[in-house]
Amino acid sequence: MERGPPNMTVSPTPEHRVHDSENSTKSSSGSLNFAAWLNILSLLIALLGLVGNCAVLWLLGFRIRRTPFTVYILNLAAADALLLCFYFLISINSYFRYFFDHLTRDILSFLTSMYYTAGLSLLAAISTERCLSTLFPIWYRCHRPKHTSAAVCAVLWALAGMFTITYIFLSHEIRFIIYAGYFLLLMCVMCVSSLTLLLRVQCSSRRRQPPRLYLLVLLTVLVFLLCGLPWGIWSTLSSHFHVDLMHFHLLQLLVCVNSSVNPLIYFFVGRLGNKGRQPLKVVLQRALGDEQELGDETTNTPHISSQETSF
Repeated sequence: MERGPPNMTVSPTPEHRVHDSENSTKSSSGSLNFAAWLNILSLLIALLGLVGNCAVLWLLGFRIRRTPFTVYILNLAAADALLLCFYFLISINSYFRYFFDHLTRDILSFLTSMYYTAGLSLLAAISTERCLSTLFPIWYRCHRPKHTSAAVCAVLWALAGMFTITYIFLSHEIRFIIYAGYFLLLMCVMCVSSLTLLLRVQCSSRRRQPPRLYLLVLLTVLVFLLCGLPWGIWSTLSSHFHVDLMHFHLLQLLVCVNSSVNPLIYFFVGRLGNKGRQPLKVVLQRALGDEQELGDETTNTPHISSQETSF
């Protein structure tokens, strides 16, 4: 029987990282063709997303001065780029048997799981940061610790790595409780902070055009809820209750879209209201550079820059 590509493993529960390929192709030749086309489309999107995230990494890392917010975006772009890169390697291995040995495939699976968790954590931190800057603008401008963004990103990367490593040593039930609790916590934080930003946009739009930064965060969160969240829900339910709510290759496609579309959002928001061709650096700077506009809107105090130069 012809074998199809094995499933990608960005799941926070790596025990589902290795599915027998017959499970995704055993129904009929028609479903085999459907899965194969979805996998090819996912690969193309992953390649384009990898290029876009690498462009963001280059611009933010070497061409644009970092601010508290761009530190988060830089780390999010790194998590998305690494996830897409390892997904590409895993998919290539599905077409070239024995390209990687079993241990290497397991390592790739665990790392991809870590990047998914890190991306989710960073997105929750981004929305929370914007929410705090809206609710407490004076503190954000004057009393916020200088290296908060870098410290938060380091902690979130460490947590993602810890969840991945401790998977080996914990029982199935404990793993489920820990990750499900962490996943629900992040989703609650993200939804509450995003709802606060949305209400803020509704109020500010009556007086003036809301800052691009608000729109950027809201679009990024919305894309995750539509494309990234299904994978987290599926992996949690599938690992503990053995429930499959969606075609697995469709989930792979949605995860690739979620990790690939953020650079498009940045450049789209940066070009709003500006006609003509401009360098990508200028467009990205405009999308991420509304700190002054945000401070002027929420308070009459002068803008106090809190630049961060550490990654």
